Amino acid sequence: MVVGGSDSSSNTIEFAMAELMNQPDLLKKAQQELEAVIGKDNIVEESHIHKLPYLQAVMKETLRLHPILPLLVPHCPSETCTLGGYTIPKGSQIFINVWATQRDPSIWENPLKFDPERFLNDSKWDFSGSDFNYFPFGSGRRICAGIGMAERMVVYSLATLLHSFNWELPRGVKIDLSEKFGIVMKKKIPLVAIATPRLNDPSLYE
Repeated sequence: MVVGGSDSSSNTIEFAMAELMNQPDLLKKAQQELEAVIGKDNIVEESHIHKLPYLQAVMKETLRLHPILPLLVPHCPSETCTLGGYTIPKGSQIFINVWATQRDPSIWENPLKFDPERFLNDSKWDFSGSDFNYFPFGSGRRICAGIGMAERMVVYSLATLLHSFNWELPRGVKIDLSEKFGIVMKKKIPLVAIATPRLNDPSLYE
């Protein structure tokens, strides 16, 4: 879980920060939720996570647009089978393009738009893999074992960054959301951002 969860979590946080900074109104909305729940005289605790539905929606939307494993983990049928009219021989290596599925315009309205609200308005989307229109962690017996860790660490880390600091781009720099495709999805150009403290008590940064 440490090996598999480090890069995947940090990449998800980087994509989420980039998407939010690209739409400052969404960044402000996330910070307003954090301020309402935590205040500006406290730091984020794990106990706050379940009280942050908008930030959880940000994580879900980030994983919809930028699934960390775009082709998931390869599968291999133990017996020859027929699926959708196609014969899949025993021993074949099967890749599922979850990246394309989660951007399918027949499933998602404005699929290329980063819009966390879609997950606030529809509670059916979760990480269980029970709906094959949204399954960034896979599905079934081979579903990612680190979902629980990801839900906590990504939201906690993202909440801490957004709650403790204001963020802006260096002068003359524009957000680039392009992806570097591979086994693990990364930003093609790493995010560079300037942080300034936003909490009232300087001792909270010690």
